[in-house]
Amino acid sequence: MIGGVAMAGMTDPNRIWTEAADRLKTEIGDGPFSSYIAPSAVRVDSQGNLILVTPTAYARDWVRKNALRRMNELWLGLDGLSRRLEVRCRAEMGSVPPASASREAPRLASISAAPAAAPAAPAFAPATDGARAVRAAGLQERLTFDSFVEGHGNAFALAIAKQVASWADGHFNPVFFCGPYGYGKTHLLNAIAWEAQRLRPDAKVVYLTAERFLSTFVRAMQDRSTAAFKESLRSADMLLLDDVQFVGGKTSTQEELLNTLTALIEDGKRIVLSADRAPVALTDVEPRLRSHLAAGLTCPVEAADRDLKVAVAQSRLNALAKLGVVTGEARSEVLEHLVDRTPGSMRELEGAVNTLAAVAGSRLSALTVDEVQTLLGAALRTGPERRITVDEIQKTVAEHFNLKQADLLSERRTRAIARPRQVAMYLCKQHTTRSYPDIGRRFGGRDHTTVLHGVRKIEELMPKDDQIARDVEALTRKLRG
Repeated sequence: MIGGVAMAGMTDPNRIWTEAADRLKTEIGDGPFSSYIAPSAVRVDSQGNLILVTPTAYARDWVRKNALRRMNELWLGLDGLSRRLEVRCRAEMGSVPPASASREAPRLASISAAPAAAPAAPAFAPATDGARAVRAAGLQERLTFDSFVEGHGNAFALAIAKQVASWADGHFNPVFFCGPYGYGKTHLLNAIAWEAQRLRPDAKVVYLTAERFLSTFVRAMQDRSTAAFKESLRSADMLLLDDVQFVGGKTSTQEELLNTLTALIEDGKRIVLSADRAPVALTDVEPRLRSHLAAGLTCPVEAADRDLKVAVAQSRLNALAKLGVVTGEARSEVLEHLVDRTPGSMRELEGAVNTLAAVAGSRLSALTVDEVQTLLGAALRTGPERRITVDEIQKTVAEHFNLKQADLLSERRTRAIARPRQVAMYLCKQHTTRSYPDIGRRFGGRDHTTVLHGVRKIEELMPKDDQIARDVEALTRKLRG
């Protein structure tokens, strides 16, 4: 009780949130807490209001319905200033700073009204001094054209990337590479930056991820150094921006990016971008910016076929051999086995190759398929996976979202039930051999078109909704045991 009295006098929002969240976790369980509460953070706006910021609108709605009342009870029992907690999603917040920006909410308002300090220098180092500055900008030395493996799905993208890097006339502007995660878009942007800087050492080549663009812009607004931020980008001869989809839903950042692209294009500067889907499919991006992104050349980077994956695995082993990690060459059947047991992206394949190299060492050339399977064990899929049933999927999804299995089969269409039901339908299609009509029958006699809509909705949401992607990933791990 003495400890409780001491805790009740706290005023630092971060300390209060840590304590309140720990208590809430024990009450609602690990599943719902990990999905909806853990990814959230407390912020303080300019009026001193405390806001729990969730990653998505879906998580916000869940918290409002299932946890906000209890959360405020816990908060009020700890907060010496007797403040209440609101909840909003990230897209609604813009650039509200973290609660840690101030020890107490009332001080934050006075700080925001203080006289502007001298503009700070840009928070990142553009590539202006050759290789050293390029590394400072976040590029990876191994991601060059020499290490890029060409195949049927990426040949066109590679040709365009080399044309851009050569500063050739007739350049499409902007060039927009799009495709699924882990198949070479970041590699191409890195390679373009390295080659463009090599060919024109005096040119200013700037590479940024969209996440870094966002965080640097927000920091520049807080530091009142937006003029320096704008100058650092608009003076570039070539701007490369990776993972543009992450600016979706962030109004002020999108406006700044649009102005930056417009200024660069008017000055004849080169722009290269990437995203997990084509510009027209970036529905969270406002229409004016979306039209600018689609105005140049949209260049797809397709998922790799088996031959390309084998070539990538061999290329990675060759690179590790040069570093002395392995000696000798792997048998072709070993590489094919590795590829067949690693059905995900190129990044996952490279991870499997790294594991093989670390285990094999000087024995690489002598390893057989059976020995590789024994050595790597759980790192590879060990043959046919156990059979997953529709009933098991329904029970697992219901437990994850704190629902009853009967809720998924019911006629209720509230968002708190409809979205988990669609996730369950998507998982049924991914992990069972059931047809759409059969899945529909097992979800309370629904029509096959309802199932098809649900599956496609989750496929559409996963690339742009972090919470849905995490839910599906967590559920897939549970179902695979």
